[in-house]
Amino acid sequence: MPDERIAIVTGSGKGIGQGIARRLAAAGMTIVVNYHADRASAEETLAQIHDHAPRSLICQADVATPAGAQKLIDESFAAFGRVDILVNNVGPFLVKSLVDTEPEEWRQMLDGNLSSVFYCCKYVLPRMRAQKSGCIINLGSLNAETARGASTTTAYNVAKTGLVVLSKSIARNEGRYGIRCNLVNPGFIETYATTEVDRREMPNLIPLGRMGNVDDIAEAVAFLVSAKAAYINGTVLNVHGGLWV
Repeated sequence: MPDERIAIVTGSGKGIGQGIARRLAAAGMTIVVNYHADRASAEETLAQIHDHAPRSLICQADVATPAGAQKLIDESFAAFGRVDILVNNVGPFLVKSLVDTEPEEWRQMLDGNLSSVFYCCKYVLPRMRAQKSGCIINLGSLNAETARGASTTTAYNVAKTGLVVLSKSIARNEGRYGIRCNLVNPGFIETYATTEVDRREMPNLIPLGRMGNVDDIAEAVAFLVSAKAAYINGTVLNVHGGLWV
């Protein structure tokens, strides 16, 4: 029987977000495809999922801002009357030492990776509470729950470690309303941004001997939003092939 729930996937025009949208649509869910600037990629996602989820739509919104996040949530509820799943996938990446990181880059990392989740959750949670149900999946980063120091990705790691606390806090506070929140931490995942050097060198670091792909992450998300995971709340799921265990 098709799963006719409504799922928002932020940043679903390409990469991991596109893979998640595709997998949830294949399960019969209707998808709100979100993008900030690349309309063409969002339309490609919509085309890929159309046969499985013909009622899906695109919403342009910069969820790293309060206004953008509210627009996404408001337009989704206006279109469908409910939102059952929110996947917070947006998350810019920066490789720079702390001393070389500019203040605007610091803000971009925190706004894109952490504040965006706060904003989207702030606006969706009252409506999920009214529904007495909902599922939120946040996309973290490799072993973010261990709060390690990072010499070249400080701003990014600070944001993603904060996301662990935010996710667990949502799980703790909102469970009484029938709302679950879990975190998926991708390892080294091959996407449009992967370089040939990455493809050559990264597998040597990973016990399973390969980089992950977007379907590895999408399957984890699909499980966590399914009825099979109905008693899983506040967990951190690392999908990294055994890297740094």
